[in-house]
Amino acid sequence: MEEDNSSVITSSLIVKSGVSMASYDSNNNEEEELLLLQTQHSSPVTLRVIFSSLVAVCGSYVYGHAVGYSSPAETGIIEDLGLTTAEYSVFSSILTIGAMLGAVLSGRIADLIGRRGAMGISQMFCISGWLAMIFSKDAEWLDIGRFVLGFGIGLVSYAVPIYIAEITPKHVRGSFTALNPLLMGFGQSFAFLFGSLINWRILALIGIIPGVIQLPGLFFVPESPRWLAKVGRMKDFEAALQILRGENADISEEAAEIRDYTNFFSVSQISGDGFLNMFQRKYVHSLIVGVGLIVFQRFGGLYGFIFYASSIFESAGFSSRIGTIAAAIVQIITTALGVVLVDRSGRRPMLLISTTGACLGCLITGLAFVFKDPNCGGELSAILVLIGVLAYLGFLQLGLGGIPWIIMSEEYSSFTVPFVA
Repeated sequence: MEEDNSSVITSSLIVKSGVSMASYDSNNNEEEELLLLQTQHSSPVTLRVIFSSLVAVCGSYVYGHAVGYSSPAETGIIEDLGLTTAEYSVFSSILTIGAMLGAVLSGRIADLIGRRGAMGISQMFCISGWLAMIFSKDAEWLDIGRFVLGFGIGLVSYAVPIYIAEITPKHVRGSFTALNPLLMGFGQSFAFLFGSLINWRILALIGIIPGVIQLPGLFFVPESPRWLAKVGRMKDFEAALQILRGENADISEEAAEIRDYTNFFSVSQISGDGFLNMFQRKYVHSLIVGVGLIVFQRFGGLYGFIFYASSIFESAGFSSRIGTIAAAIVQIITTALGVVLVDRSGRRPMLLISTTGACLGCLITGLAFVFKDPNCGGELSAILVLIGVLAYLGFLQLGLGGIPWIIMSEEYSSFTVPFVA
């Protein structure tokens, strides 16, 4: 009797999903049935989705390039503009102040003018910041440019991942949002590599190129359907969703889901408890994991190593040029390797390996300066610094640098509160 009921239920599901009963093989196992049903309900990945995502992650590359810029450019800037160590430290760190301000305002801007508009504004700030740095003749204009650039990448840090998450189908959302940290890693790595070979002004000019590509590209990508629905532009919302899913795709089910989410969001806003909903008990674990990983990533020495890698090498008596090039090569390799392994090995194992390796890199780098005294072995200090910095940056890009952003997109994509639904 139970087998008959199971058969009826399975047959009913197959009929509802649009699969012909004549083509159904009763010998298929349960896993194949579920896979078939999932395929029927999965939205297609169209060229428009791919193109729109690639346009968006141009901003991610700018973010990485900006973060990786100051270390390889340090020697050239200090020599050309005559900056003191303290002045250069202000230049490097002021990026984070601008980024914090941009990140605080990014959500409000993206909600007011849309995701495309927020990405466009972010690139205007980034391009302005790069130009101010390129033509700067003193520390003041250099700092202004770096601060404006920081504000721009602060907007990027929110606008890009949320746009990608909102335009991609659920079953590939994690893979597509992985493009954001991937391009960040490449931007940072290539800044290290190019910065060791070219003038610091030219390196800043290279940072403008992705923004120049993205700005006109935004005119050829659709706005986020979820944002259009949120602001009540329902006709535009359906049109954008149809463009993203394909001319002949059935968007009725996904459109209904987005409407339901939008209605829930509106009710939550009116009742005033929309923000507080995320502190429900069932969301505590996801919040701790998502926010905790980002906090751990930022407070784990990330910017100390990236901003001052050249200084670390020089302080230990190792060639900053060779060290920076080596760091760039290691980061490029491990960034690509991390993307390949993250789906095969899993998020948690990759994070454990990455965190352990990064901690070991910090330990080795610290021990290197214990042996800095020539009587204790000056050459050993230089070798240990190279190993420590490469280990830290390499293991960081392998997992801890990008996986937290992937986990956040996957964890919060299933929330029924105002995250990314």
